[in-house]
Amino acid sequence: MSTKDNFLDRRIVKSKRAMRNAVLSLMQEKDFKEISISEIVRIAELNRGTFYKHYQYKEDILNEIIDEVISDLIKSFREPYKGRKTFEVNELTTSAIKIFDHVSNYATFYSLIVKSHTLAGFQHKFCSILKELAINDFHEEFQNTRIDRELHVSYQAYAILGLVIEWINGGFKYSSIYMAEQLLQMIKQNQSHSVLKPSLEKQ
Repeated sequence: MSTKDNFLDRRIVKSKRAMRNAVLSLMQEKDFKEISISEIVRIAELNRGTFYKHYQYKEDILNEIIDEVISDLIKSFREPYKGRKTFEVNELTTSAIKIFDHVSNYATFYSLIVKSHTLAGFQHKFCSILKELAINDFHEEFQNTRIDRELHVSYQAYAILGLVIEWINGGFKYSSIYMAEQLLQMIKQNQSHSVLKPSLEKQ
């Protein structure tokens, strides 16, 4: 790739990032449906022409933001067991838990899932993703055969969401490390002898 192409790629990334940040900033002040393209480009310090080079509708920016968050959420959830043949919950460490680092990195977005009607549905999406990962990534056998696996992973997903929402409502007063420590203690208390087998070879 030529130097010119590299420059153009960086400029595109910078412009799109500026418009995504502008949308998130404006959504802290008003409903998404009330935000205009003119406001977006003004906050991003760009022109309408630049907007239409990359997007057709303002919804395209919001969808791009959501796709980026989801991609990083999946990566963060899988971090503790990435590349491992077995995953012993009792050996899980605070530093391996990246879900709260992820939320911290996208703090503005996650604040909006609590405060914005537009993103309120992402709470359900968040849990659906965690549930799907837990079911698809692990071969888990419960000692208690009376426990329904889908209900169990649902319980875990909503428990994590509950911690995230509490963290948001508290103004992120705790560090991501502290939140990871708390989650770790809760997991160890409930599943001190769990050994899971990740199945990510083809992913």
